[in-house]
Amino acid sequence: MKILLCEANISEGRNEEIICSVKDVLLQNDDVKMIDFNSDKDHNRSVFTYIGEPEMVLEATKRLVDKALELIDMTKHHGSHPRMGAVDVVPFVPVKGIEIQEAVEISKRFGRYIGSKGVPVYYYENAATSSDRTSLVNIRRGEYEGLAEKMKKPEWIPDEGPVEFIPKSGALVTGVRFPLVAFNVNLRTNDIEIANRIAKAVRNISGGFRYVRAIGLHIAEKDMVQVSMNLINYTKTPIPRVMETVRSEAARYGVMIASAELVGPVPIEALEEVVRHCLQVHDFSIKQIIETNLLPE
Repeated sequence: MKILLCEANISEGRNEEIICSVKDVLLQNDDVKMIDFNSDKDHNRSVFTYIGEPEMVLEATKRLVDKALELIDMTKHHGSHPRMGAVDVVPFVPVKGIEIQEAVEISKRFGRYIGSKGVPVYYYENAATSSDRTSLVNIRRGEYEGLAEKMKKPEWIPDEGPVEFIPKSGALVTGVRFPLVAFNVNLRTNDIEIANRIAKAVRNISGGFRYVRAIGLHIAEKDMVQVSMNLINYTKTPIPRVMETVRSEAARYGVMIASAELVGPVPIEALEEVVRHCLQVHDFSIKQIIETNLLPE
């Protein structure tokens, strides 16, 4: 059986009615299984993570996005998380029995569908049409507020859909990527500059870890700041290594870690290094976990 995962990010984390409407449409046909849902009021963002057979995932994603585009108006959106559209990013992730190129074709079919609905679409990661568009950070630079001017540049003409700025929807990014780990660390301070400095220390673009993207955010509900990170290849930059660096950098400023968050589902292999590091069981294998032996091959 072929299994594909999708992690649709919408720019709404406060209006429960809209969020529930999008969720209901996603699950209405029982053709996919939702394995995680995360909604954050400070980020003003919700993430739906679901799996199923590739064609079913594609159809369910079309339904979700159609409803989100109908209900979300980006001209009224404010939140701490970077974004450029009502449906900000829709990555597809091969899980089982499906090759990267097959997943890329699913993402392209999805992109063409959304483009036909009048929404600008950009392809990223494995589906990128140029090297400048591989990175989500690069595509999203300037965010929604800078999108109108950005789209006037020849190098930022969308891959699908209209070539002019659409205020209500903004633009959507889709593609295929390796399973990333969304990892946030909350600090016992409300000084955003400290979070920004730590983010700069750990992220690749400013000299940190090769496979880490990071920004500093203020979490108003907790009156704390957060180092919000995506570990885009956990096999090459493990979670414990990043956590220890954040802890060390925070100590430079006399700040303690309040808590950490894993947002969304996490590949079981990503936790292998956590056990090895934290328990110092250096030869630990996920095959030692009873439940992994019950999973079908």
